[in-house]
Order: sequence, then structure tokens, then C-alpha cells
Amino acid sequence: MTSKFTELAIDCADPDALARFWCSVLGYEVQDVEDGLVTIGPPAVPEGKDRPGPVPPALTFARVPEGKTVKNRLHIDVNPTDRERDEEVRRLLDLGARHIDVGQGDVIWVPLADPEGNEFCVLATRHP
Repeated sequence: MTSKFTELAIDCADPDALARFWCSVLGYEVQDVEDGLVTIGPPAVPEGKDRPGPVPPALTFARVPEGKTVKNRLHIDVNPTDRERDEEVRRLLDLGARHIDVGQGDVIWVPLADPEGNEFCVLATRHP
């Protein structure tokens, strides 16, 4: 028996705003809203062991009182599928992301931060 990676929890100050940002990045939709907690995921993805391929993880944004203070120990990597990497970076910057330098040096991916400062990287384009 193994486990499936189904959800990533992200602490934040404004779950609604951060959920909207990541819905725009990933093409996700809001699945659940509770007091201080917003869960987003891919639209109409069937659950269960008979679903072929990987299960796209849901993201849950939880309101916490403290702000982000150090570099993330875990971060999200995204691959654009319908445009080139640099075009996707421009789109994400227009959505509210910003360029960051976490000491990565000269690399082929583009490190960014979401509106609350959580690091993520844009990797090479993957055409389905």
C-alpha cells in the first residue's frame, strides 16, 4: 500500500486573495471555503483508485497570524503547457508574482514569489 500526494497546505495572511492568485496560475477553482481556510483544485477531477495517472494535488490556504520570515523549505514548481516559459513568467508577473533571488545562481528556471512571498519556480515549457 502506498500514499498519494493529494494536498499541500500553505499558511498565509489572506487565504481568499492567495487562492485567487493560484487559481489563475494553475487553472484551478475554489473547492471549499471555511473560516480562514480556502481549498482549491483542478476542475472536475474524479477521485479514487481507478483514476489513471497522477492525482493533481489540491492547495489549501490557511490564515495564520504570523508572517513569512525565511525562505521556504518546500516550494511549488510549475511548467507552462500552452506558451513558452518567458511568456508564462510575464503572465504570472501580471497576476502579482515578483522576481526573487534565493541564491540560485545562473539557472534555466525562473524563481518567483507569489503575492505573499512564497517562492515558486517556472520551469521549461511542457506541451501535452
